[in-house]
Amino acid sequence: MSHDPSETFRRYLSAMVINSLATAEAAGLNATDYYALNLLDLGGPLSSGELAQHTGLTTGATTRLIDRLEKGGHVRRVPDPHDRRKVIVESAGQPTGLAEVLSGTRRRLAGVFDDLTEAERALVFAYFRRATDAYQEATAELVAARPGA
Repeated sequence: MSHDPSETFRRYLSAMVINSLATAEAAGLNATDYYALNLLDLGGPLSSGELAQHTGLTTGATTRLIDRLEKGGHVRRVPDPHDRRKVIVESAGQPTGLAEVLSGTRRRLAGVFDDLTEAERALVFAYFRRATDAYQEATAELVAARPGA
């Protein structure tokens, strides 16, 4: 196993992404749908434009995403209480069996965090917060650089 920080980080990211893909498939979802449901779970109801912004998808792809999730019973469209021309997408509940599918990953990660000291956990979670911002900013930059954006 390499001690190169870049390689270690890339291995971590690959393992996380592959686990997420396997989790989505085991829950009967595609990866984009799984991530969109996670965004709605974390942030609450979003307009389709906000969902597009958060996922980095085009508006057309976001509409198809919402259609799939609505057909699967995972979300519902509700009128925006402040603007009748808009709709808000809200979660209709977690997909059946998702908690069970996630249990193995959650158990293993809990073991990793349990092995850390309080100071190490604080450092890891500080990294998570800062890296989240960095990834979101990089995504926004990529989306803004698209032709026609």
